[in-house]
Amino acid sequence: MSGLRERKKVATREALSMAALTLAVERGLDNVLVEDIAAAAGVSPRTFNNYFSSKYEAISSRASDRVFRVGQALLDRPADEPLWDAITAAVLEVHAGAAELPPPGWLAGLRPVLSSPAMAGELLKTYVKMQKGLAAAIADRLGPGDHGMYPEIVAAAVAAATQVASEHWLRADPPVPLLGLVETALKQLRGTR
Repeated sequence: MSGLRERKKVATREALSMAALTLAVERGLDNVLVEDIAAAAGVSPRTFNNYFSSKYEAISSRASDRVFRVGQALLDRPADEPLWDAITAAVLEVHAGAAELPPPGWLAGLRPVLSSPAMAGELLKTYVKMQKGLAAAIADRLGPGDHGMYPEIVAAAVAAATQVASEHWLRADPPVPLLGLVETALKQLRGTR
């Protein structure tokens, strides 16, 4: 996305998503309206609806965008790098911003947001997208030929590992950085602990 218009669209999408997440953590998910999110991002509710169909989608888009970046990061890795090394590096690269502890009180507000049934459904869609996108990137990286179910199996395993790491991060007391848990999950998936 090189054009100014595209960059503005990305910035607006990110601002709406962050506003949705921040308001939900601060107020509780049920106390946030689309109008609140739009106002916090400095746009109209109509603009919000151009980007997202619901506050749940706006919140989960942060994960969805991260998922897209994992597939792209995998394709950007050196072609001669072993597949699992490339996958691990791609996932960790995308999660690099999660190397710090969350702000005090953030997880306490985030837990009820993410445990909402509507939010859980939206996040499930995100994990399905992750698996499909990552499977396509894995298949592309493996090159031509029939790879059977292998790309999908690997993608599902990686998605499950990151999901489990995220669940442990949410429950951690005291809080720990997400990046370390993702790295540990991927090592355990590979059997290298």
